[in-house]
Amino acid sequence: MLVEKFADEIDGILKKYPLEHKRSAVMPLLFIAQREFGYIPDEAIGEIADLLELDPTEVGSLIGFYTLYYDKPEGKYRIQICTDLPCALRGSEIFAQKLCDELGINVGETTEDGLITVETVMCLAACDKAPMFQLQESEGIHYYENMTVESSLELIEELRRKAENA
Repeated sequence: MLVEKFADEIDGILKKYPLEHKRSAVMPLLFIAQREFGYIPDEAIGEIADLLELDPTEVGSLIGFYTLYYDKPEGKYRIQICTDLPCALRGSEIFAQKLCDELGINVGETTEDGLITVETVMCLAACDKAPMFQLQESEGIHYYENMTVESSLELIEELRRKAENA
């Protein structure tokens, strides 16, 4: 599945690591799987584990540990709002709740159209610019600082238009 479709890219990644340390390629390979599926299905975990001669549990544990990997499908766009203490003192928790209220979801849920998942995370290193969030999408991660509910809803509408035209 991945090895066939992304053979050249995977080969390029594996060439970066000495053979005895090929297990170090696990994170870039997980990224390929997530880019392909929007999350990392069990089949991809098994394929990556086989390729790197790892136990599937070792590969799967990384998905649970790192907040940039997902083991189930959710929104095409992920809004991750920092609610660490300094951001919370600048209103990020209230911002998160109000944004979710406007979208008709709870924190951690996905909008009915399947496009937007809103979740909270710890420390995105922009405490003085809260409320702020990172937006994850297939093209990468983008940071938005000094946000309001209104400016966030405008961004979400742009994302919806982008998804319609894709």
